[in-house]
Amino acid sequence: MATVAATDATFDAEVRNSDIPVMVDFWAEWCGPCKQIGPALEELSAEYEGKVKIVKVNIDENPNAAAAVGVRSIPALFMFKDGEVVSNKVGAAPKSAFDGWIKETI
Repeated sequence: MATVAATDATFDAEVRNSDIPVMVDFWAEWCGPCKQIGPALEELSAEYEGKVKIVKVNIDENPNAAAAVGVRSIPALFMFKDGEVVSNKVGAAPKSAFDGWIKETI
């Protein structure tokens, strides 16, 4: 499964109401580090299919979702479990770091 794009309108349905943990990547087209981690998140999305959903939110097009969780810089990644933020990270990292974060969080 590929990552899922969420909007301000679909954020609650895709993230807060999910039956499985959700990693949300807040990003923008102009953000180099955001583009850098994109392929790793796509791979992790396939590897964790059915266990963790990875959702991407473009902050330029969807500022309300980002503001609701207090995003101040990007890339910003938030882990949601049962509709609540349980962990977050800011900045680019290698795939192995995101994989380890998922494993320790879920």
